[in-house]
Order: sequence, then structure tokens, then C-alpha cells
Amino acid sequence: MGNTIWSLCLLPMFQLTVTPASALADEPVHIQATGLPPLQMVTLIATMKDDKGNLYRSRAFYRANEAGELDLKRDPAVGGHYMGVHPMGLLWSLKPERPFDRLIKRNVMNTPTWITLDLYDSVHIHKVGEAQPKASQVLQRWFSSPDLQRVPIREGRIRGALFLPPGEGPFPGLLDLFGGIGGLVEYRASLLAVRGFAVLALAYFAYDDLPKQLEEVDLEYFEEAANLLLAHPKVQKPGIGVISVSKGAEIGLAMACYLKQVAATVCINGANAIHEFPLRYRDLVITPIPSFPERMQVNAAGAVRIRHFKGDPRDERNQHSVLPVEKARGPILFVVGEADECFNSKEYAEQALDQLRRHGKSSGRMLSYPGAGHLIEPPYAPLCCVSWSRGLFLPMLWGGEPEGQAAAQEHSWQEILKFFRQHLVLSRSTL
Repeated sequence: MGNTIWSLCLLPMFQLTVTPASALADEPVHIQATGLPPLQMVTLIATMKDDKGNLYRSRAFYRANEAGELDLKRDPAVGGHYMGVHPMGLLWSLKPERPFDRLIKRNVMNTPTWITLDLYDSVHIHKVGEAQPKASQVLQRWFSSPDLQRVPIREGRIRGALFLPPGEGPFPGLLDLFGGIGGLVEYRASLLAVRGFAVLALAYFAYDDLPKQLEEVDLEYFEEAANLLLAHPKVQKPGIGVISVSKGAEIGLAMACYLKQVAATVCINGANAIHEFPLRYRDLVITPIPSFPERMQVNAAGAVRIRHFKGDPRDERNQHSVLPVEKARGPILFVVGEADECFNSKEYAEQALDQLRRHGKSSGRMLSYPGAGHLIEPPYAPLCCVSWSRGLFLPMLWGGEPEGQAAAQEHSWQEILKFFRQHLVLSRSTL
């Protein structure tokens, strides 16, 4: 009996730790393993389900050190979904099991995203479930804090959700705009609110009683949303910020040009001119630059590349559609991915910056990221380089490669927070 107990004690005691096990989605975690055989090859697999139950997985192969320890802050992955030292690689390399899915957190208030980490004591290339892991941990990734308030907005024709930090405020106000995905997308707004901003996630088509398709951009709708936000007693006066991506960034830039309420603007992979649909504001009508559907390309995976679909804003015939960025009252931060396969976003940002300089203005700045695609998200979100998109019969190619995208998301998020904190009037709030 004593010999049996002694032999059991000699067996490795595998331990997997994640610190903290519960954290905000934009915060890093520290993943470590101990009790491994010295220099043992091991596999770490991350598994996650989205709000609809769709599976996402990643795996990476590591070698334990001579003490039988593994630390993702120190040790490089030697293979799998990424290579090298990437402490958060298991999260940002998650891939959908169903092709062309895009991860979007819908229920941001009540439930976290649950991610299971499994440790195997070999190079595990089989299906998950065919062997028992030696150790497991579950981590929670939250998009809100317990004291954050979400207020559904249905006032006049404005539809959205307002996120308010705890306390009396007043807080700097932000409008959050997404692009052709339509509907109401809240995960970025809720994270920004945790960071001390009052954020209105604004829907503008394909939601509630709004138009099902985007056929024109009525800038007065966005002005009404800005006024509604500024009228809230917990929102600082006199101006708000706008954070926007894709088609939303085109609208965000137009807001910066024409609306006095906008004091600072972040445009993520947007255009510097009006494309596809006319923009209306009071008596002004800006017709779109013509598009060329025949320039669409289909890649080997069957995804559509529309980078060259849009007409050129530099063409003399298209000057009427170029946005007058020199009229913007506040600073503009352009965030662009150099591997964007959807928009020629870096060139659009450079054209806008040139236009500002020609008018003697230095209020624009560009952050340009090699390897980043179109959908630059908050930190540690998995790269979505291709997914189904509204109105297309084939999936859309967004572009990007995992390491470059991850670096861009981590850096740009901090720069965006800094930008709004610098350019929106600070109060005695928790900023």
C-alpha cells in the first residue's frame, strides 16, 4: 500500500493557471502551467462559444522548460495557430469552426464570453474530445462592469443603446458607429463606457423600425443623435467624440466636417469621400462616387475582394464627392490597416491628411498598421479576415494576418482612449 502511494506521488501534478480568471475583454491575462515533465512538448487548446452557440478554437504547441514550467509571457509557441512569444495568442487566434462566421458579442451586459483552456501532455492534433486534457481552466471575458448602466434609446427616430459609467458625471460623450453590418452593435460602446465615457451605440439601418437597407445617409439623423447625447445630464458639454469604422467611418468623417457638435473623431478604415449612397444634410446633397462592380475579385477561398471596387476620389470628376475635412472643428485620428482588402483605407487617410495640410491645418493624424485588415477591433479579439456580409452572395474578404492584427488592436485601442481623453474636456469623473 505504501509503495502505491509513493508511486502516485511521483506522477506529474499538472496545473494550469489563468490570472485573472475573470477580466474585461480588453485586459490581458497571464497563462502558466506547472508540474510538467522537464522539456515536455505540450498543447494548449482554447475553446469558446459565441452567444448563438457557434464554436471557435485555437491551439498552440509549447515546450516546457527544465523545471517543467510554461509561461506564455516568456515561452514561444513552436507551432499551431501562431508562433513566437504571444501571451494572448490563444485568444486572438481563435478560429470559427463554421467557415466565414464573424464573432460579435451581442449580450454585453449579463453574460461574459466563456473560454475553456485545455492542456495536453503531447502534440495534440486530434479532435477535441478524443483524449482527456491533463488540466483545464475556464476564463471569463466581460464587456461590462457590474455598475455600468445600459439605457435602450428609442426617442424620436433615434434607435440605439446608451452606456453610462457609474457616478454623477458628467462624462465625455461618444457616438459609436459600425458599418455595413447594420443593426445595433454594442460591444465596443460598452467597453468604452467601462473606461469612463458615456457612449451611444447608434443603429442607422437594419434595426427595429429603421430602413432595412441603407439607401442614403441622412446626416440630420446623426445630428439628432448627437444632440440627444449632449442633452443627457450626465454628458459633458459642449462637444462629443465619434468612433467609427468602415461605412460608419465615412459617416463619422462627414459628421466631423458638417456638425458643430463633433469635437473629436476616430475613423477606422473609412473613406474620405461619399461612396455608394448619397449623403443629405439640410439643403446639401452629395452624390456618391461611381462604383465599378466589375472590379470585384474572388480569391481561392471563394471570398470577394472589393478593395478596387470604389471610384478614385482623386479623379477630377469625383471632386464633388470628397468630404471637406478642412471644415472639421476638432482633431481627426485615422486608424488604418495596411492589409485592408475591403477599402484602400491608407490611401484615403493620406488624401484627407494632404487636404488638411493644403488648408494649413495639422489637426489630422494617422496610425497605420502593417498586417492589419479592415475589421480592427478592441484588443485580443480574434482576427476576422473573411466573413459573410449583408447583401453579398459570397463572403467578404476583410484582410489581415493574425499577429499584425493583434498588435494593431492592442496599440490602437490605447491610442484611441488617449485621443478622446486628450481632446474631450475632462471632468472629475473616473477618467
